Amino acid sequence: DKTAQLLGLGYPGGLALSLLAEKGKPHFDLPRPLIHTKDLNVSFSGLKTAVLHLVRAQENLTDEIKADIAFAFQEAITDVLTKKCLSALDQTHLNQLVVSGGVGANKQLRQKLNTELSKKNYKVFFPRLEFCTDNGAMIAFAGAMRIETSLKHDLGFSVKPRWQLT
Repeated sequence: DKTAQLLGLGYPGGLALSLLAEKGKPHFDLPRPLIHTKDLNVSFSGLKTAVLHLVRAQENLTDEIKADIAFAFQEAITDVLTKKCLSALDQTHLNQLVVSGGVGANKQLRQKLNTELSKKNYKVFFPRLEFCTDNGAMIAFAGAMRIETSLKHDLGFSVKPRWQLT
């Protein structure tokens, strides 16, 4: 959403960026943060900063340049997510992946994951597009339903904002 805002796009930013990226060409190369680490951590704050610098460096931020930046941004993110998903499957010795949430609606990510995972005989599953919504909204709704039904459960763990994935 922040990168979409830098390009003057609407909300939700992911969809707006994806649609704009379809019109773009590979004229810019953006960093792929943490793509070569063995852990499964991802962070796109450096990528957003790179986009900010790229936008500021343009003398005339035309619609064509915006599309090319969106294309580069989407390529960088889908490259990182695809690599991390492959690493997760390799490290866990599993061969199936479910992609959910808002990112699951991205056509480029769907295509890249299908292509790359099939090379290793891995399977990837995506919900129908109408079910690929914001994770926060899904979790909030699930929480509301638990409260409404008076369902209580001791989860048996404490919250750690910086919990390692591996």
